[in-house]
Amino acid sequence: MSIDSPDSRTEMTYPNSSGSRWLIVNADDFGMSAGVNEGIIESHERGIVSSASLMVRWPAAMEAAQYGAANKRLALGLHIDLGEWHCAANGWEPLYEVVSMNDAVAVREEIRRQLDRFRELVGTDPTHIDSHQHVHRGEPVHGMAEELAAEIGVPLRSFTPDIEYCGGFYGQAGQGEPWPEGISREGLMLLLEHLSPGITELGCHPGCDDDLKTMYCRERRREVEVLCDPEIADAIDRLQIERISYADVPTLRAARRQTDKLERNET
Repeated sequence: MSIDSPDSRTEMTYPNSSGSRWLIVNADDFGMSAGVNEGIIESHERGIVSSASLMVRWPAAMEAAQYGAANKRLALGLHIDLGEWHCAANGWEPLYEVVSMNDAVAVREEIRRQLDRFRELVGTDPTHIDSHQHVHRGEPVHGMAEELAAEIGVPLRSFTPDIEYCGGFYGQAGQGEPWPEGISREGLMLLLEHLSPGITELGCHPGCDDDLKTMYCRERRREVEVLCDPEIADAIDRLQIERISYADVPTLRAARRQTDKLERNET
């Protein structure tokens, strides 16, 4: 069963098998531009993207939120956006900063502001939380993001024990050097073949905007091509990986609790 099944959330079970694998393909930067929206929507409708993370500050956020409201199969999370940095001659320099990362009070207020804006745009809480360039992995953002995720009861990328994050599908190396192998069909096939048992989130950044003012631009169109490649979907089925979205996680967890309860009763 894949996420395309209209009854997937009611039929979902958590088999008594340590080798079962579930895959969430989550597209970051939804709302950054019309071109990014186009790429994410295409990768959802024609490809394997099942969830997206919304950047609420950007001009195309309203368009992205409207699409999400009309297409419930695409789960929407909050992509905390506090700035973007690129590697220059003198090290990492900001392309933009929303607030100073050294001002914990300003960071907290901005994260709350973005959650409020998400609720205004989408009409619900996010199904998951992550951040632009993974700034939530360090302080002061980490503690605040963890607090927020716990408050609304949703997963926080890289810090939710039963969901493993895979960032290997990416077209740049650590200092921003081009790495086309990372977003090749062969590279994605290899990632799929080596998925761990349990739930994995595969991050991606599809888009169709070649003039985007960001450190990650031309790679986005190639991501769309690979994510929409029928051979990728066929490989997922062949490997018996079940495609889900973040909206399916509560049901999957409930099924697991029920399975564990039955197993305890049997013993």
